[in-house]
Amino acid sequence: MSSFGFRPHFSQDLDLSVDEAQTTILRAVKAGEDDCEVKVFPGFICLRIPEKDRHFWSPRLNLSIDEGEDGKTHVTGVYGPNANVWSIFVYGYLLTGSVALFSGILGWVQKTLGDPAWALWIFGLAVAAAIGLYVFAQFGQKLGAAQTFRLHQIYESAMGRTEDPH
Repeated sequence: MSSFGFRPHFSQDLDLSVDEAQTTILRAVKAGEDDCEVKVFPGFICLRIPEKDRHFWSPRLNLSIDEGEDGKTHVTGVYGPNANVWSIFVYGYLLTGSVALFSGILGWVQKTLGDPAWALWIFGLAVAAAIGLYVFAQFGQKLGAAQTFRLHQIYESAMGRTEDPH
């Protein structure tokens, strides 16, 4: 389950209808009441760590259940943090990317004109901040790895088959 990706995910085709797949997952999750919390929407299930065990880096498993080809059901699972944590990183990357873009352009123009290219220092700091955000995200992903594995086991036991996330 260790990954250098931003959000581990998996895909699986099932020989069930969408409703049967959703019912199977819900029945298995409700059998182990304390294992996770569930939010259900048509074609979508969100599995979360219970409130008592949840921390800042706790993951959630978002399952998208769609009708596939040949009457099979296509399940896509994406592991990720809570929305507030995800927003911090999205806006952090947006801010550092914007600062890097504009300071890089300004620094290039300064260098081209033969002026002191002080904006390239800002560009370097923005790139370092983006790398720092990535390392911080990987650190958090490692802190939530046991809970991610727990959510994955709940899904696998519900489906009765294994699927490796990537």
